[in-house]
Amino acid sequence: MTDFKPDVIVVGAGLAGLVATHELVKAGRKVLVLEQENRNNLGGQAFWSLGGLFFVDSPEQRRMGIKDNMELALQDWLGSAAFDRLDDEDVWGKQWAQAYVDWAAGGKRDYVRELGLKFLPFVGWAERGSGSATGHGNSVPRFHLSWGTGPAVVEIFEKPVLAGEREGLVRFAFRHQVDEILMEDGAAVGVRGSVLEASDAERGVKSSREVVGDFEHRAAAVVVTSGGIGHNFDLMRQNWPVDRLGPVPKHLIAGVPAHVDGRMLEISETAGAQLVNSDRMWAYTEGIHNWDPIWPNHAIRIIPGPSSMWFDALGNRLPAPNFPGFDSIGTMKAILATGHDYSWFILTQKIIEKEFALSGSEQNPDITSRDLKFMLQSRLAKGAPAPVEKFKEHGEDFVVASTIRELVEGMNQLGRDGAELDADHIEAQIVARDRELDNAFSKDLQLMAINNARLSRTDKLIRVASPHRFLEEKNGPLIAVRLNILSRKTLGGIQTNLDSQVIGADRRPIQGLYAAGEVAGFGGGGVHGYNALEGTFLGGCIFSGRAAGLALAKKA
Repeated sequence: MTDFKPDVIVVGAGLAGLVATHELVKAGRKVLVLEQENRNNLGGQAFWSLGGLFFVDSPEQRRMGIKDNMELALQDWLGSAAFDRLDDEDVWGKQWAQAYVDWAAGGKRDYVRELGLKFLPFVGWAERGSGSATGHGNSVPRFHLSWGTGPAVVEIFEKPVLAGEREGLVRFAFRHQVDEILMEDGAAVGVRGSVLEASDAERGVKSSREVVGDFEHRAAAVVVTSGGIGHNFDLMRQNWPVDRLGPVPKHLIAGVPAHVDGRMLEISETAGAQLVNSDRMWAYTEGIHNWDPIWPNHAIRIIPGPSSMWFDALGNRLPAPNFPGFDSIGTMKAILATGHDYSWFILTQKIIEKEFALSGSEQNPDITSRDLKFMLQSRLAKGAPAPVEKFKEHGEDFVVASTIRELVEGMNQLGRDGAELDADHIEAQIVARDRELDNAFSKDLQLMAINNARLSRTDKLIRVASPHRFLEEKNGPLIAVRLNILSRKTLGGIQTNLDSQVIGADRRPIQGLYAAGEVAGFGGGGVHGYNALEGTFLGGCIFSGRAAGLALAKKA
C-alpha cells in the first residue's frame, strides 16, 4: 500500500467511519479505512439495526398530529440523561446533547434525505418514560423508521464512499486489526497492528483471529470509529454499575456480533485518550435467544407495545412505571433486585399480533426489502408477522397454552436458578387486572397508560391492541415469554470535543486524534448520560462521524 498516501486513517468501517469518510471524500481528501472484519461487514452494527432515527417536529410527526419542539425535546433529553458529572466526565457529553437535539430539530432530516433516505409515515413512541414530565422518557413519539431499515441507512453513506474508492480517494484494508496508535510529540501520526488471515465469512459470522502479518500506516490524523463493547461480556461485567442497577447478570445474550469487542478503548487510552462514563451502558431487558443464530449467543430484542403484563422471575407483577417500552434502565433495576436476571411477559394472541415487533433488519424483511406490497401483506394479514410467529413456534423462550396452569407449568420448565412460579398467584394478578376492564377508566396505571397510548394515531392504528381480558378464551391462546438481559450499546467511551477531537487526560484535545460513534459514547464520551431516548444511536454515529469528517476536511 506504499503507493497510497492517506490524509486520514479511519479505524473501523461501521456507520460512523463511513460518515466521516464520506465527508472527507467530499472535500477531496484521501482516506485509508482499516477494518478487522472482511468487506461483507461494511457498515458494522448499523446494518443489523431497525433503522430508527430521532427527529423533532418532523413532517411525519405533524402529519400524525404530534406537536413537538426543540424545548420539549431538550427537556426530555436532559431529564433522561441526568448529567451529574459536569466537572469532568459529562462536561462534553452535555454540550453534545444540546448540539444533537438542535440538529435533530433542524438539519438532520434534510441531511439524510438529501442522500436518499426515506421514512415510513408512522412515528413510533419508544421509551415512554418514568412518569414525570421532567424525568426520563419521550413526551411524544419521535422514533422514525427508515424505509429499508438499517441497511438503507448504511447504503446512503456506503455508496458515495465506494464511489470514492473507485476514484482513488479511498482505500480499504480489511482484516487489519489495529493494536497501537502511533504518537509522536503528543500527536497521533498513524497506527500499527496485525493482519488477520483472510476470511470469506458471511456478514455477522464470527471470524478467525489468526495473525498472518503486521502493518504500519501513517497519516496526519487518525479517527477511531471502532464501536462498543456489546459482545465483550467480561468488559461489560467489569464495568457493570452494581450500586446503581443491582447484581451483574449471570446470563447475558448478545445483541451484536462477536467483533464488537471494545479493543480500541484500551488502545486509545494507552495513546492518551480520556475514557469516561464506563459504567453507563444500554442493555435491554427484553432479549430472546435467536432460534436461527448468526453469531454466538445471538439475541433479538422484542420491541413491545405497552399491553403485556410483566412479571419478575418470582411471579410478581412489576410495579409502575415498569411497563413494556417505558423505562429500560428503571425496569432493569427492578428485575435484578429480585436476585434473578430474567423476567416474563404474559400476553394474549391479540397482543402478539399487534404489539410485538422484533428489533433488527433481518427480522423485518418486508421493510428491509422496501417492498410495499410485501409489507402490506405481512402487516395486515391475520396473525402476527411471520418472523414473530416463527419465534413463537421455534423460540426457546416462548410458552403457549390455553390455561394459566398449563402456561405456568411450561414457564417453570424454563426458569433458572431455582425460581418457581405459583399458578394461583399468577392467575390472581391477571384476574385483578381483567376486572378493571368493566369501565373505560381504571385505577390500574398500566391500563391508564394503554389508553393514553391509543390517543396517538400510530399507536391506535398499528401498535397498541385495544384493551381486553386476558382470560377470555376468544383472546387466546395465552403466551409467556422468558425475557433475558441482552447486551447492546456503550453509553460512555472516549471523551471528545464538538469536533470529535479526542480529549486527553490533561483535558486538552490531542492533536491528530479523533473518535466518533459508539466508541466515543456517540459523542463527547456520553451524549446520552444515563438513559437513551431511542432512535439516537444511528443518529449519534451520523452526527459524530460527520463532525469528525467536517473538522478534518478543513485541516487535512
